[in-house]
Amino acid sequence: MSSCEFQKQQGQDEIQQQMEALILQERMQEIGKKLLVLSGKGGVGKSTVAVNLATALASMGKKVGLLDVDVHGPSIPTLLGIEGRRIDVEDSMFLPIVLGENLKVISVGFMLEDKSRPVIWRGPAKYHMIRQFLKDVKWGKLDYLVVDCPPGTGDEPLAVAQLIGSSARAVVVTTPQNLAIADVRRSVSFCQAVSLPVAGIIENMSGLICPDCGKRISLFKSGGGEALAKEMNVPFLGRIPLDPQIVVAGDSGTPFVEHFTRLPTAKIFHDLIKPLVKSDNVNPSIISRESQVMRIAIPLVGGQLSMHFGHCEEFALIDVDETSKTITTKTVVKSPEHEPGLLPRWLHEKGANLIVAGGMGQRAQGLFAENGIKVIVGASVDTPENVVNHFLQGDLQTGENVCDH
Repeated sequence: MSSCEFQKQQGQDEIQQQMEALILQERMQEIGKKLLVLSGKGGVGKSTVAVNLATALASMGKKVGLLDVDVHGPSIPTLLGIEGRRIDVEDSMFLPIVLGENLKVISVGFMLEDKSRPVIWRGPAKYHMIRQFLKDVKWGKLDYLVVDCPPGTGDEPLAVAQLIGSSARAVVVTTPQNLAIADVRRSVSFCQAVSLPVAGIIENMSGLICPDCGKRISLFKSGGGEALAKEMNVPFLGRIPLDPQIVVAGDSGTPFVEHFTRLPTAKIFHDLIKPLVKSDNVNPSIISRESQVMRIAIPLVGGQLSMHFGHCEEFALIDVDETSKTITTKTVVKSPEHEPGLLPRWLHEKGANLIVAGGMGQRAQGLFAENGIKVIVGASVDTPENVVNHFLQGDLQTGENVCDH
C-alpha cells in the first residue's frame, strides 16, 4: 500500500469512527439514567443486586434495560431464569430479551454455545463487545439502563464508563468485612478517577434474617459499607441482609423483589432505590428516536466550506438519515458575532452533534467536545452538500488542519 493509499485509508477509518461515535451518542440519548453496578470484590452479590434493582424499577412502571457485561461470568440469565435463550437480529440490530412490559435484557451469556467453556478474550475484544451492546442493541426509549459489571476495575467497567456518556452513575456493592471494604474502596477511587459520580454504596449480606423469628442476626458484622461511604464522602443507600429466600429466588431464576414482595427484605430493595428515583422525577434527556437526528454543522463563506470556522459568515445545519445515508433537510443560519467560546455553545443549542471544518484550534476543539459535538478538521473548500455526502459515503478527504495552533 502506497503512502497516499495509507493516508486515505486512515482518513476513511477516522470518519467511520466518527460516525459510529455519533450513532452511539444518539442511542444513549434515548436512555434517561444509567446505573453501573460495580464492586472491587467478587462474591458480594453484585449481580443479585443489579437484577433486583432493575426489577424493582420495572415494577414501578419504569422502562428498564439490564445489560450484563461480565464476559467471564455472566450470571444474569441464570438469575432471571432465561438461560439458553438466543438473541434475534433485525435490521443489523440486536433485539434484547423482553421480560414483562418494562424490562429488557442483554447478556453475553445469550451468545455462548457452551456455558461450561470459558471465554478467553483480551481487552480489545471486550471493548468491542461492550461498544456493540451499547450501539447495536435496539433498546428503544428507556428510563434506566442498569449495567452489571464484573468485579474489579479492569477493562469492562472502564469501557462502560468511557462509552456510556453523561448521566451515568455508579452503585457500588460491598459486604461488611474489612477484606471486601478494602477492595471496594478502590472501586470508589476508580469512579473518581474516571469522573463517574457515585450514586451510593450498598452493604450486602449485612446480617442474617432468621427464617424462624424474622429477626436480624449479625452473622459477620455490619456498618462497614456505611463507614466507607462516610470516609469517601459518597451517599450510603442502605443494608441488605442475608435472606434464605434470596438464595432460593436466584437458584430458581425468579427475581426476589418480584416474587417475594411481602417479605421485609423485598421492601429494603425498594427503599434502596428511592434516593435514585427521587432525583430522577424529571428526565429531560429521554428523547424519542424520531426526534433524534444527526445534525452536521458546516461553516460557510460565500456558500462554501470556510477554512476557519471562526471566520465564517453562515452555518449550514444539515440533518441526515444515518441508515440511508442521505440528506433530509438543510438550513442556513447567520453566524453570531464572534466571541471566544460562543460558537460551541450556540451550535449545541442548535442541535448540532458534528462539525466539519477546514481548520480549528485545539482550544476550540476542546470546547466543542465539552458541548457534545464531534469535530472533523482538514476538509477542503466545497459546497456543504458535497462535504456531507462525502462524509456519509466514507470518502471525505481531510488534509492539514490549517489552524492547528
